[in-house]
Amino acid sequence: MQFTNFSFDLKKQPGSGKSKTHILFIFSFLIVLTFAVYILKLFSMQIIEGNRYKKQSHTISQRLRVIPAQRGEIFDRNATLPMVVNNDSFAVDITPGEIPEDKKDGVYARLASYLGIPKSQIDAKTAGHKKNSYTAIEVASNVPFQVISNIAENSFDLPGVSRRSKPIRNYVETGSLAHIVGYVGDITKEELKVLYNKGYTNTSIIGKTGIEKQYDELLQGKPGSESHTVDVKGRLVSEEPVITPPISGRDLILTLDTKIQTLAEKALGERVGAVVVLKPASGEILAMVSYPYFDPNLFSTGTSGAYSKLANDPLKPLLNRAVNAVYPPASTFKTIMTAALLAEGSISPDKKIECKGKMDYGDRLFHCHIGVPGHGYMNLKNALAQSCNIYFWTAGRDYLGVDRIAFYSKEFGLGQNLSIDLPGSEKGLIPNARWKERVYHEKWLGGDTMSMSIGQGYTLVTPLHIANVMAMFVNEGVIYKPHLLKEVRDPVSSEVIQRVKPEILFKSKIPENVWPVMKEYLRYMVTDGTAQGVLMKNKAVAIAGKTGTAEVSGIDKSWHSWFVGYGPYDADPEDAVVVCVLVEAVNPWEWWAPYASTIIFQGIFANQTYDEALDALRFRYLIKPSGRQE
Repeated sequence: MQFTNFSFDLKKQPGSGKSKTHILFIFSFLIVLTFAVYILKLFSMQIIEGNRYKKQSHTISQRLRVIPAQRGEIFDRNATLPMVVNNDSFAVDITPGEIPEDKKDGVYARLASYLGIPKSQIDAKTAGHKKNSYTAIEVASNVPFQVISNIAENSFDLPGVSRRSKPIRNYVETGSLAHIVGYVGDITKEELKVLYNKGYTNTSIIGKTGIEKQYDELLQGKPGSESHTVDVKGRLVSEEPVITPPISGRDLILTLDTKIQTLAEKALGERVGAVVVLKPASGEILAMVSYPYFDPNLFSTGTSGAYSKLANDPLKPLLNRAVNAVYPPASTFKTIMTAALLAEGSISPDKKIECKGKMDYGDRLFHCHIGVPGHGYMNLKNALAQSCNIYFWTAGRDYLGVDRIAFYSKEFGLGQNLSIDLPGSEKGLIPNARWKERVYHEKWLGGDTMSMSIGQGYTLVTPLHIANVMAMFVNEGVIYKPHLLKEVRDPVSSEVIQRVKPEILFKSKIPENVWPVMKEYLRYMVTDGTAQGVLMKNKAVAIAGKTGTAEVSGIDKSWHSWFVGYGPYDADPEDAVVVCVLVEAVNPWEWWAPYASTIIFQGIFANQTYDEALDALRFRYLIKPSGRQE
């Protein structure tokens, strides 16, 4: 193989002078460009990004301690004494990267002995973290001051161990308020992934349920910091710390009236169920009770196994039955049926339908609650007052039909989210033929329409839904968004920062002339209907409303007991109060809902305590001792 040998000589090439000049120009341009890039970069680093690098340099040379912000307090509507406050407490952290590898076991063992816990508990807390991690890991909380003092005195033997203030939540008012206020706990890894960009850290305490969770960002506040300048070995260079003070969280004023809350709690008693008391003209919740309840302080103090014990309780004390549980509405649903029949005009309210106590349809025999021989001939007003099943079975099947029943149910907000400011509220269920075919792959039958017409079958509601149904009658076609937050205040000045205004949630298209008739019918139910013997004992206020008794499959000879009503019957909506009581079928049957409602109305409008109302109504003989206590 041969290679052609040649040389390249600029001096011998034509135009070589121009080529040389061209190359020199390019070379010079590259040098100038390089210097320009360096100058621009230096300008950017020193002038444009100087503050950022300055902050980073301070971070590297400073030892930072977070000063937690005081979490906002929570008050009832009178804003006198807080229902929730903060107590001083301490936490102990470990920073693995600050502990020599050969000393870790010894440090963990010594720290465990001071804390009075097994070393395995510290091992479990630090497991999963990198051995050289400089992220502080909390290994104990709610640590007594004496223990903190011992740790501080022996800090030389405990490298990488730090302590900090960690206020704990103290729930002054417990009992039935637990479901409303909720409780707090340490942030989890999953929660931190979602909330990291909002300023939360791995040591944050966050709301887990109730108002604590719903308004966590308002309650949180903004942590402060205390930093000391240190050298490369971590020794203090300056004794004078740089302190950024924390900003306390906002105080929340709720719509609740603790006096009415206590009254409702005692009126329900130790019966599994729920109570809702609201102002129909604004949607403000005055009381909300769910039994059984729990003590939220168990979570703040870190009581071992508290959550597991409550979660496994068959009566589900963690469940807020007022908004998070659903039930068949039973005869309270007949108020919607009556309004639908009046609005449609498909049957004259004076038309009488005979009730013989039972009726055949298809292959089933349907029984009215009164039994044979039945109510006799009933018009619409008396059918509602006496809660005649046969009247409403006939009217629903022959004069309305499932689609019209579903339409009017949704006019009252059933089957829809009520948007209350509590996490996870249920929207219930209003079925129709399409729903049944999609879910059960079965055809909708006339018997389904009949069951739906008396609030049984597939229909499901929360007690708050039924309270809102009555609120629509009071407001003559309007339901306001139910809410628990009344005001947000500055914790220092008590200045009102935000005030919640009434907001329309549902507005019905039902004709205006229906509402006065419905109010008359609901009052007639109290004076001449199924609950007159109980409700008419209340002389403090004129009540209107509806009872309900829901059949429950699987529980023999036991039913849910409902009552929903309002008073004063003839007052403006601004002066009225709605009360809804549900007593579950798991309790011994005593038809307690009307009695509890009467006690609550008596207490509110006569300004009496539970015991005073009980005596005024002469109901004390009805009270039976029960075994369950929280």
